[in-house]
Amino acid sequence: MTTTLEQAINWARQGSVWPVTFGLACCAIEMMATGASRFDLDRFGAGAFRPSPRQADLMIVSGTVTYKMASRVRRLYDVMPEPKYVIAMGACTLGGGPYFQYGYHVVKGVDLVVPVDIYVPGCPPRPEALLEGLMRLQEKIQGHHIARQSGTERPGLMGRSAAKREDDLPMPQHSGFVHVSEVKPVFHHQKVKPEKKA
Repeated sequence: MTTTLEQAINWARQGSVWPVTFGLACCAIEMMATGASRFDLDRFGAGAFRPSPRQADLMIVSGTVTYKMASRVRRLYDVMPEPKYVIAMGACTLGGGPYFQYGYHVVKGVDLVVPVDIYVPGCPPRPEALLEGLMRLQEKIQGHHIARQSGTERPGLMGRSAAKREDDLPMPQHSGFVHVSEVKPVFHHQKVKPEKKA
């Protein structure tokens, strides 16, 4: 068996991602379905939903984040040990969803509150989409570098040390995007209204 210590640690980390038991709105129902027997999140080593953020390294933000809840989301994120990851799940989490224009109480994207690693779009996203997001996160963990670069120096608290190597980002998967020349909105809330000039 030939491998590096770094690759072995990343392999162990990607196979034991523990999410925190945390749901905000209707997307949490889909997250629970993903953990159930039909979709079996345990296949990927991520089925052990932890009751405390101190025992978890993955936060799946599933649902509408209001301004009142944003400080609690940030507090839970700060309590989680390093390395920690965030999956944003659902349209309301990604950008406010149907509340993006008139919902004064909704945060227009959870990435304004916590740093997001993987975005899973949909309203609500199917369990297969969340599994796809988890696999993309595992690829990202596999490319993480712990070692420092040789030949480079940076100032540190205990003297000079080498700079950290940049992580290898995974190659993007096929997005399913198809170019359409003109799309007419189906519903009234999908129309983009021009801003009123004062």
